[in-house]
Amino acid sequence: MGKGGQSCNGMVRQAKPVEQENMAAWLVDVNTIKILPFKLPTIGPNDVQIRIKAVGICGSDVHYLKTMKCADFEVKEPMVIGHECAGIIDKVGSEVKHLVPGDRVAVEPGISCAHCQQCKGGRYNLCPDMKFFATPPVHGALANQIVHPADLCFKLPETVSLEEGAMCEPLSVGVHACRRANVGPETTVLIIGAGPIGLVSVLAARAFGAPRIVIVDMDDKRLAMAKSLGADDTVKVSTKMEDLDDEVAEIKKAMISEVDVTFDCVGFNKTMSTGLNATRPGGKVCVVGMGHGLMTVPLTPAAAREVDVVGVFRYKNTWPLCLEFLRSGKIDVKPLITHRFGFTEKEVEEAFATSARGGNAIKVMFKL
Repeated sequence: MGKGGQSCNGMVRQAKPVEQENMAAWLVDVNTIKILPFKLPTIGPNDVQIRIKAVGICGSDVHYLKTMKCADFEVKEPMVIGHECAGIIDKVGSEVKHLVPGDRVAVEPGISCAHCQQCKGGRYNLCPDMKFFATPPVHGALANQIVHPADLCFKLPETVSLEEGAMCEPLSVGVHACRRANVGPETTVLIIGAGPIGLVSVLAARAFGAPRIVIVDMDDKRLAMAKSLGADDTVKVSTKMEDLDDEVAEIKKAMISEVDVTFDCVGFNKTMSTGLNATRPGGKVCVVGMGHGLMTVPLTPAAAREVDVVGVFRYKNTWPLCLEFLRSGKIDVKPLITHRFGFTEKEVEEAFATSARGGNAIKVMFKL
């Protein structure tokens, strides 16, 4: 018999399709991820069910794997990991009008309350009741399927791949930072740290029109990647505080003009000190990376020069602009995806080990 049928007394009956059990990558203990069943919630009228096709590994995912903690959040019971994702709509709720099954979507991973002062004021990224993928106790998206509010799912342009859709999440951090700093055609930008967020910040600053971008890091390969993505110049730095003054002088020389805005994409004592000392009077230093919970930095001399310190936390209303940047070709995130893995327990283990090692790994992506 052909596919989809079975014989019974000379009659052919269509076999009912067997619905496969939804599986997910569960963080169950330190350095232990298991592929286990993940029961989906019922789809609400404004929800969609998504077949996940691409998930990127973020630094926070690695922190949770290594320590079961990230900042003030602690994994106290098994949790599905992953928050950078895109997929294909399988089902839609009764009130969903802008999406249909088969649509490819990029997924914004945070669900705000929509009722608090921050949400009503338009800064929903600061909602105290935010439910964010893979932030305890909320489950993430490294799964065959998830259910999510439809208004946080953004249809991909035809020319944008699912992997690029998943990259909208880290790219959103760079876009939000540029908005917070009012980056434009007259804004020179210094970026400290050439990790994934530093590199997407290069892409975002260039798309926002920054005329000159200088990036610093300790790794030659990362600096070369930054140059290939659009940085105008690079400065190699050390971890030693005694090198700070010489490095700041080198940064100013590389910028040619003054540094208007600095993005600290690391968040250590030395990187923040570098940003505060290198930025011109009246400029801005954006704290994008949060490596240290407490920092000792030269704040008083920076205050005397009226250097503004600007916090950057996640993002808000960035997906439409990210997708337009990708559609138009103003931003190309594909070079950042350096490694790809499937969705078996062994491959998940290898993928996280690759991401944690760093080296030439920038963005590690799962293809489901």
